[in-house]
Amino acid sequence: MAIYNQNSHTGTIFRGFSIPEKGSFLAGYAELIAAHGLKVPLPDTLCIIGTKHKKYVDGRWNVFTPRHRPEDTLYGHLTFALKYEAIDLGLLNALFQVVSATDIASIVRSEPTGIYSRKIWFLWEWLREKRLDLEDAAKCNFVSLVNSKLQFEGIHVLSKRHRIRNNLPGTKHFCPLIRKTKKLEQFLGKKLSEAAVNNISHTHPDLLSRAATFLLLKDSKASYTIEGESPPHNRIERWGRIIGEAGSRPLSVEEFEYLQKQVITDSRFIEPGLRTEGGFVGEHDRVSGMPMPDHISARPDDLKTLMSGLLDTYGHLRENEFDAVLMATIIAFGFVFIHPFEDGNGRIHRYLFHHILAEKGFVPKGLIFPVSAVILERIDEYRKTLEHYSKPRLGLIKWRPTEKNNVEVLNETLDLYRYFDATKQAEFFFECVEETVSQILPEEVEYLRKYDLLNAFIKNYIDMPDNLVDLLIRFLSQNNGKLSKRGRTKEFDKLTDKEIQAIEIKYAEIFR
Repeated sequence: MAIYNQNSHTGTIFRGFSIPEKGSFLAGYAELIAAHGLKVPLPDTLCIIGTKHKKYVDGRWNVFTPRHRPEDTLYGHLTFALKYEAIDLGLLNALFQVVSATDIASIVRSEPTGIYSRKIWFLWEWLREKRLDLEDAAKCNFVSLVNSKLQFEGIHVLSKRHRIRNNLPGTKHFCPLIRKTKKLEQFLGKKLSEAAVNNISHTHPDLLSRAATFLLLKDSKASYTIEGESPPHNRIERWGRIIGEAGSRPLSVEEFEYLQKQVITDSRFIEPGLRTEGGFVGEHDRVSGMPMPDHISARPDDLKTLMSGLLDTYGHLRENEFDAVLMATIIAFGFVFIHPFEDGNGRIHRYLFHHILAEKGFVPKGLIFPVSAVILERIDEYRKTLEHYSKPRLGLIKWRPTEKNNVEVLNETLDLYRYFDATKQAEFFFECVEETVSQILPEEVEYLRKYDLLNAFIKNYIDMPDNLVDLLIRFLSQNNGKLSKRGRTKEFDKLTDKEIQAIEIKYAEIFR
């Protein structure tokens, strides 16, 4: 039996994090981790019971007052966690593997109609896929499993045995959760989908079509650049066309494999489809060739379970009113963390943003959000967002190098990929979406409108072919409205100084 809160923590370190108050007590998940030695990624927030009658936040710590201190038992800390910290499926599954079924059954028998005893009962049976030796709950009010004040919920599915409304946003085999933060609530309040429509509602269809074409190419090129690649233009165009199809077909394993073939046109050096070996993201030691992982992919033996779970969750969220940006976060980041393919995962991951936004009707018809282009501008934030998931898990994965200088995972890691907190990823992606809606889309449409005005002026002023007019405008755009010395002496050496001056003045009027 674990010993709970035997001694207060005297301002020392808990799992690498300084405790802000001497004489405080760990509570909820932090105490359960400490008492049972759970090897799990730490929650983004941890709780202690402080010595003052003041509730506050200090970095990673939520500090509660002495009156919030739970009973120092398994039930007490589980209740505190579910009440104040929301649901952490990976942590709970790890806990339920080390506490006895008898202990959980005793909790339920002690309060057979209690809200938290029934939640714990449901979660134990749902996660462990076993039944406790208990009769079905007596008739009492149904209670929602996910506290909608703390986390975003999915469709309600009744469990009559526990008198619980299961509103988890996923399935047993894939269920990331997103906490309700002030930042996310503010983003949702902005109604960015409506804003996107309003921003372009008066745009001529032809102008919108041209903007979409440009943004497709821009996004396709950016996605390759993020991967450190500079492919020929025809490959960029082809992937741009694939992005343009986003949302037209439902996701499936076959669709993922089709997408991989579009990304990796020459498959002589990789094995297409789901990996049959380990995988990692990182470098190799220059001398020994030893893998130096920044991220370790899911075990190949777990891929069918994880991908099936991801697709089931996708179907579950697709049919309800779950927010499109949050759904895209769960599915797209879930995919890249699993890393199911030997190559092509990153580009498919970013394609999934397009797919879900289009399928859920978030994106105005006929327009593509240049998500990858925005991510490229925020590449350091993007890497930190990926690392926020990967770094805490590296130390929990036991692996050895293979003869091919790959990695072979030696321990059970399934829960690391199917249960995770996607809050940081959601906040990052919402920032990208807001930038696209408020800046990228309006700016591109406005640029094309101004381009057309200057184009018309030049053609009325000088008899010049379309391709040269386009080149002239690009030269002016690249040089702050002035034609460079090279342009004057080479491509446009036939223009007079008076003509150049007139065009530069018109450029300044239009693009000011």
